Amino acid sequence: MKKIINSDKAPAPIGPYNHSVLTGNLLFISGQIPFNQATETLVTTGIADEAKQVMANLEAILTEAEMTFDNVVKATIFLTDMDNFSIVNEIYGSHFNADNAPARECVQVVKLPRNVNVEISMIASK
Repeated sequence: MKKIINSDKAPAPIGPYNHSVLTGNLLFISGQIPFNQATETLVTTGIADEAKQVMANLEAILTEAEMTFDNVVKATIFLTDMDNFSIVNEIYGSHFNADNAPARECVQVVKLPRNVNVEISMIASK
């Protein structure tokens, strides 16, 4: 059985998907881009601001599911330019304790939705 979990503090899905799906103890969170739901604007003021907004969107979804970044067991980071890795990694890493950080991969892609520079998806466990 699956439970759909959406947050009004994260950007509304732009296709046939939900923010996250809880099945058993696992929460699968769809990829988040740097869209600020409160201002209804895409964050385009640099990779650091984009990464911060992506993490804020992920946190809103985790909160809606009554979880935190401590529950995250897997993350996937998509970048359009691997030269931005160190900046994104620093911001991403600030949300985790090194002792219990999740498994992760980071890949460079040609293009992301709305031509953003970063997208992150996660899997969390209660």
